Amino acid sequence: MSFHVVIPARLASTRLPGKVLRPIAGRPMIAHVCAAARASRAASVWVATDDEDVAAVAREAGASVAMTRADHLCGSDRIAEAVSAMGLAPEAIVVNVQADEPMMPPALIDQVGIALVQDTEAQIATAATPITSHEEWANPNVVKAVGAGGRALYFSRAPIPFHRDSANTDFSAGRRHLGIYAYRVGALVRFAAAPPGVLEQIESLEQLRAFELGFQLSLVDAIALPGPGVDTEADLIEVEQRMTNP
Repeated sequence: MSFHVVIPARLASTRLPGKVLRPIAGRPMIAHVCAAARASRAASVWVATDDEDVAAVAREAGASVAMTRADHLCGSDRIAEAVSAMGLAPEAIVVNVQADEPMMPPALIDQVGIALVQDTEAQIATAATPITSHEEWANPNVVKAVGAGGRALYFSRAPIPFHRDSANTDFSAGRRHLGIYAYRVGALVRFAAAPPGVLEQIESLEQLRAFELGFQLSLVDAIALPGPGVDTEADLIEVEQRMTNP
């Protein structure tokens, strides 16, 4: 069994309108994301979008396109609609690659997709990397992951696991969650159809819904780290500088 990549891409963006079509090093951002996905071992690469301009760029970049509704609130909902158009079976695997991650390493896409291929009892696979500073550890915008035995146990904006005897200043056991997921199609459809759970609403973390649905999540240590994602104009400038001056 292999896996497929689906890139959910909407043109509307609150902080940086039209960002997926903004040029980086001479190419629209979504084209860079498609190139990274096509460099992976995915059986196919799809862009799920409601915008014809995004669709045209995606096709030019070598991706297939699934046109979706415009009212989706998150990427997983958009992918859940797209997998129907793709004709995938419930046991098929899709990797969600965000459209604002133009420096996503193909090796990380492969790692997460293959992890779910191999872990036949899990419904979702995702990745984490060690926390590298106390500032990162204490930052609520950095999502932390706790796992054991190759399984995710919890995700939180709080510094976890809490080190009782060091006043939570020891971050050596901390891991930063990376926002890349592989899903079994049947689990993804069920996930998208379920209402937000209590934990999800408290922490404002969509992935916590998976625990409340009883899913098992495979958690791997990332072998390659993505470059910065693009949320602001400053991010766009930084990514262009990294791409043009590696």
